[in-house]
Amino acid sequence: MRSIVTTHFISLDGVAEAPGGEPGYRHSGWTSDIESDPAVYEAKGREQEEAGAMLMGGRTYEAFAPIWPEMDYFARWNSLPKYVVSSTVTDPQWHDTTVISFADVAGLKEGDGGPIYVQGSMALTQSLLKAGLVDEVRLTVFPVILGSGRGPFPTDALDQVRLTLADSTTYSNGVQYQVYRPRR
Repeated sequence: MRSIVTTHFISLDGVAEAPGGEPGYRHSGWTSDIESDPAVYEAKGREQEEAGAMLMGGRTYEAFAPIWPEMDYFARWNSLPKYVVSSTVTDPQWHDTTVISFADVAGLKEGDGGPIYVQGSMALTQSLLKAGLVDEVRLTVFPVILGSGRGPFPTDALDQVRLTLADSTTYSNGVQYQVYRPRR
């Protein structure tokens, strides 16, 4: 059985949208305001090496597909199978990408291979958490309060999603890398 791992850059107040400078957001590029520490990106590089597939929502696919194939840093992600949960993406052009329904996600977990990683895809992450399909939540927490913006956590869940801290690293710039696992 495969695991589903969600991973997000997030502010102290839970905002995860537009960390890298995506246009059209009030706080776009908020991670670039923090002094760089290469060790933060080493952890993100390890995620690429661990991954067996990538799962994303339609909006994330639309944002990543035109950019990531051209970036050397994302070479491993580009080589992996990619699954898009979407009703709007119909003809994906990104190498090895398949459009699926949310109902198909549980079947992906039943298959063989390494962990399935979800990056960005806040609405998808919220749905996965509510459905109990997430095996690990990885947060790269930046020491900033943005005051507004969307986050990856459900605001309408019927039940609490209880997590246990499995690992935590604090970097020289105050950024923390946290790994949580659901209590089952």
